[in-house]
Amino acid sequence: MEHLSTEKHTHVLEDGTVVEHTHEHTHAHTHQNTKAVLNRISRAIGHLESIKRMVESGRDCSEVLIQLSAVKAAINNTGKVILHDHIAHCIVDAVESGDTEALDELNKAIDQFIK
Repeated sequence: MEHLSTEKHTHVLEDGTVVEHTHEHTHAHTHQNTKAVLNRISRAIGHLESIKRMVESGRDCSEVLIQLSAVKAAINNTGKVILHDHIAHCIVDAVESGDTEALDELNKAIDQFIK
């Protein structure tokens, strides 16, 4: 489905600075993996809740760190799914339509994601 959308994005940088920007773009939004991404996020939230209970009950720090590492890996893998989906659909459409702003936004997002 092709449409014109105006999106407002708010980002909070590591130093607490809030950055807002709005941009318009026209292209098809076909995200094949939305349900899978939502499921992965829900699992990560559940995992974090269990880690919170571990901390509250005084579980061994090394066990907590191992579980936090697992959540970090799950979140990174979810980001990869989103990135692949975005490149395969939105970025391909943006390149075809000459939307260089979408490419700039992707580069900024990748920089933030891989910090």
